[in-house]
Amino acid sequence: MPGPGKTAATKAGTSSGELHTVRAHEMLLGDRLVAAELDIEDGRITAIRPLPDEAPRLPGTLVVPDGLQVLPGNVDTHVHVNEPGRTEWEGFATATRAAALGGVTTLVDMPLNSIPPTIDVASLRVKQAAARDALAVDLGFWGGIVPGNTAQLRPLWDAGVMGFKCFLLPSGVDEFPPVDAAQLRAAMHEVASFDGLVIVHAEDASTIDAAPTVPSAKYTDFVASRPESAEVTAIAGLIEAVRETGARTHLLHLSSARALDLIQQAKAEGLPLTVETCPHYLCFAAEAVPDASPEYKCCPPIRDAGNRDALWQGLEAGLIDMIVTDHSPSSPAEKHRGAPDLQQAWGGISGLQAGFTAIAAEARTRGIDIAQVSGWMARATADLVGLAHKGRLEVGADADLILYDPARPQTLRADRFAHRHPLSAYDGLALQGAVVDAVLRGKILAADEDGSPRGRFLRGPGATAPGAEQAGAGA
Repeated sequence: MPGPGKTAATKAGTSSGELHTVRAHEMLLGDRLVAAELDIEDGRITAIRPLPDEAPRLPGTLVVPDGLQVLPGNVDTHVHVNEPGRTEWEGFATATRAAALGGVTTLVDMPLNSIPPTIDVASLRVKQAAARDALAVDLGFWGGIVPGNTAQLRPLWDAGVMGFKCFLLPSGVDEFPPVDAAQLRAAMHEVASFDGLVIVHAEDASTIDAAPTVPSAKYTDFVASRPESAEVTAIAGLIEAVRETGARTHLLHLSSARALDLIQQAKAEGLPLTVETCPHYLCFAAEAVPDASPEYKCCPPIRDAGNRDALWQGLEAGLIDMIVTDHSPSSPAEKHRGAPDLQQAWGGISGLQAGFTAIAAEARTRGIDIAQVSGWMARATADLVGLAHKGRLEVGADADLILYDPARPQTLRADRFAHRHPLSAYDGLALQGAVVDAVLRGKILAADEDGSPRGRFLRGPGATAPGAEQAGAGA
């Protein structure tokens, strides 16, 4: 990750990349970009003060070049790493390196697509063993809810997972089956008993089963096979389950703006419901997606431009709380399975390295400032999983920073991403703004050209069990 951050740090005598002071004319503190200086000790921010007119540049001082903005490192709580078991799709080393290059300093790994899925403590330990010594950024883990594992949820919570994901229809992998309405409520009652968090892929299976599904290379035919009514129906049922159980619940990857009225009513009622959407729903439109292009296939699908605009309005109104990538890559063979028939292709978009810059650029065209983007992609996501020391530049927080150049034009190229495979809907997207560098707990990630891992495992808010805080590298 070469850039001005590395050059300045090296000149300051920090070739190892370890920082003690950062000075910038544009540093995001709260919701304002201000001239400020912050101090770092043991990876945490210890002081923040106005930028001095003159000060010595001691070893470990990073003077950020004019024009660059210092922002909190982004926290992506929806990432499918797939290791172990499907490491040929993506792995911890490639995913976390892509995250660092894209301005994400913390990610939370989904419980499925890996084998075994994270549905009990033993499988969590298998995943941690695969991730150890491979992390470029900090990493947390989701647990999973599947039929028959309700008794495993409290032990997983005690072991440090951030919460529990379930599907209301087939997930696409046999080892992570969906739950029915009764199983969902049983799990939600259990999770509510220890104030955990349930996260839900909400599409209604019966609605999708009744939708037209024909072999086709047309993206619009694929969209018709996953209608908006499937989301609306599932979300309505999920809200009823939240009302009944009181469980803290998070709605994953909202695609259809038609569900915003339901969400508004639930929030007005005071139900403990939060909502995310994704960069691909906010940056693309179905009518502009080229046919026979499986790189754009995801579930639920990208919808039309009017829907995209309504999702942005939902964000600005506070009905949608955050933006995450839902990075869900696969091997080229899976992504092009049955080509050109999109129905057979793996459904997932590779966007971990592109998501922040794409959203920042699109937001700018809509008159939305970088502070709001950071709020959606750093602070809100950190708060979702109880990481109060992430996603913000405050005294006591981890010194996770990104250096962002809002004026630098770039064209995203999938073959330059650190993802395992050069397949992405963002390939060829021309935009303004680029991540120049990232800092993880006071260490410049550009210094890791030898691939030295620096990430740590993160514990969820309920972690109490022995071994819950097992370190990745660098702890």
